[in-house]
Amino acid sequence: MLYQPIRILSPVAFAIICALSSSAFAEQPIIDSTEEQMTVFGKAYRNTATKTTLAPMDTPQAISNVDRETLDLRGVKSVAEALRYVPAVNTELRGGAVSRLDLFNIRGFINYQNFYDGLPLMFNGWNLQPQIDSIALEQVEVFKGPTSVLYGNIPPGGMVNLIAKSPQQEQSTDVTVTAGNFDRKELSIDSTGQIADSNLSYRVVALVRKKEGQADTSEEERYVLAPSLDWQLSDKTLVNFNVYYQNDPSAGIYTSVPGAGSVLSNPNGKLDSSIFTGDENWNTYEREVLMLGYKINHEFNADWRFLMNARYMNADAYQENTYNTALQSDMRTVGRNAYLTDEKSQSFVIDNQISGRFNTGVLEHNVLLGFDYQQLDSRIIYKDASAPSIDVFNPNHQQIDGSSLNFTYTTDFDLESRQVGIYVQDQLLLGNWIVIAGGRYDEYEQTSTDHASGADTAAAIKQDNFAFRLGGLYNFDNGLAPYVSYAQSFEPVVGNDRHGNAFVPSTGEQWEAGLKYESADMSKTFVISLFNITKKNDLTRDPTGTPYDKVQTGETQSKGVEVEANLMLTDNLDLATSYTYMDMKVTEDNTGLEGKTPIWVPKHAANAWLNYYIYNGMPAGTTIGTGIRYVGETQIDAMNSDQVPDYTLVDMSVAYDLSYLSDSLDGSSISVVASNLFGTEYYSCYDTNNCWFGAERSITANVKFNF
Repeated sequence: MLYQPIRILSPVAFAIICALSSSAFAEQPIIDSTEEQMTVFGKAYRNTATKTTLAPMDTPQAISNVDRETLDLRGVKSVAEALRYVPAVNTELRGGAVSRLDLFNIRGFINYQNFYDGLPLMFNGWNLQPQIDSIALEQVEVFKGPTSVLYGNIPPGGMVNLIAKSPQQEQSTDVTVTAGNFDRKELSIDSTGQIADSNLSYRVVALVRKKEGQADTSEEERYVLAPSLDWQLSDKTLVNFNVYYQNDPSAGIYTSVPGAGSVLSNPNGKLDSSIFTGDENWNTYEREVLMLGYKINHEFNADWRFLMNARYMNADAYQENTYNTALQSDMRTVGRNAYLTDEKSQSFVIDNQISGRFNTGVLEHNVLLGFDYQQLDSRIIYKDASAPSIDVFNPNHQQIDGSSLNFTYTTDFDLESRQVGIYVQDQLLLGNWIVIAGGRYDEYEQTSTDHASGADTAAAIKQDNFAFRLGGLYNFDNGLAPYVSYAQSFEPVVGNDRHGNAFVPSTGEQWEAGLKYESADMSKTFVISLFNITKKNDLTRDPTGTPYDKVQTGETQSKGVEVEANLMLTDNLDLATSYTYMDMKVTEDNTGLEGKTPIWVPKHAANAWLNYYIYNGMPAGTTIGTGIRYVGETQIDAMNSDQVPDYTLVDMSVAYDLSYLSDSLDGSSISVVASNLFGTEYYSCYDTNNCWFGAERSITANVKFNF
């Protein structure tokens, strides 16, 4: 066999080793160290940036968090929407009509894989991307810059970690009914509490949503069920069982539109933002995802603890779709191909952590030792056929008969990947100094077995990498905290050059310096970050080979500044605002891209959200929120042949706390939320043949009952 699985310690063996090792630390002195209150997140929660309880404002790297209250005030319905106001994140890269994936870039680098409760949502690189609905989330955490020291295979721009709602002991049930334009109908339930007088607490989150898609003839439908159970075995041991099930019978469209008629001029006129270039008879995307997980959090004593976090996933997606080939000379007829994909994935991920605090002289240490394992097995079938062209100014969406398609290209293969990582981190405290140092070693294997040729053929790669991170922050007594950090990243690269030499991982490094401020009453926070990221070993064309031969000489650099502030201006007025300047360039390339800016990277971006709370008079209990988002110009294609215009969008929300009418309605509310209030038309583009309209105006009314 060409492929042999990596031998690893079993989770049980690892836990036993940690338990036996704890006796050596049992007599260490207790460190008086400030830890975050985790009554909402649960005892098994760890901050994304450190996998410890260190506060984000004490971490020498940029972090942005979006909490549940903010998600509710802004009427967020997806992860993509949750990221709209986060600095250095450009989201909804395929426009407003494409909702089946959360596609965004951080500091210019595209990220296809989110994390859910600290574990990766394993993505097969095709169309089966697990997508967590925002109804199941307590918080969205964005960790900027390289994160490979803690998480392994991650692009250098950063990562998004979705924190799940966890069981609470206090009994509470929310039932929310939502209606809106696009014929939106939605019902959700969020119930939590202690089971009688037992040591069990539960949480059940459920959702049903149906709506018309932005594109003509399209529909979106989703069902979510996410139960979880906390079992407090003892004062020191908590076991959590969690399930996430999502069924998307219909997930809208994935097709693009030509640049001429959308972002560029066209002699035939202007395309409508609801344009659909696909076919109603050949437009299917069905996805089903089941995830089963558990966490074991054990506190050996006041200083040492162990966390095991594991998840199994079984997912499948079936798709019938079209893609555009070229806009013909009449500037209205677009060539098309029809394709289908049938994908199934199974994955298992586990992260074992042991952390402890001790002193060496005047130094206080918080040491983290970790071992994680990721496994993905995926079957992918792809078929492609020519299809009738479409007149985009007079579209006929009934031209394709699936039974008569002649598929001239088919691929059928298994994709298996394994990754093992061992990491260590020391979080040191010396007076007002906080220093974080960490390193990680990864081994990655991938095997692709092709079944389409009739005789199974396999290709395998094996790569390893060591990543390093070092950062320091100094807390002044007045709340100011300057910091500096260095971090590395890596991503496996599949394939060989024309001489048969296997490619090595693509690596990145970042230098970051900044200043954080938090007022004594925590009513004002401010962060400014300067960053410089260089990604090396990108694939580019071999100048002495065929057009299909590649060499690893590509390099990209992203540098810029982020400013983020959260201010409680008065007792009834708060402001969240940010600004990002980013200069991103291809610095080495063999195909003419050197000096060019990658697509989807605006040089300037800014936003602000203002909440006004009314406590007195007739409108007491009302909260009015207004947001403004600005995204600067981006490049229309890799060669920078033209630009996609900048845009400014306005969002608004009005919410009313029903407890002001009656004490019996405590926790209940009504709200109206408008996204893109003025219906501004905006775009994103991959190239001149593939562009997307941004999200049209969306208005939703929400009624939440609590009991």
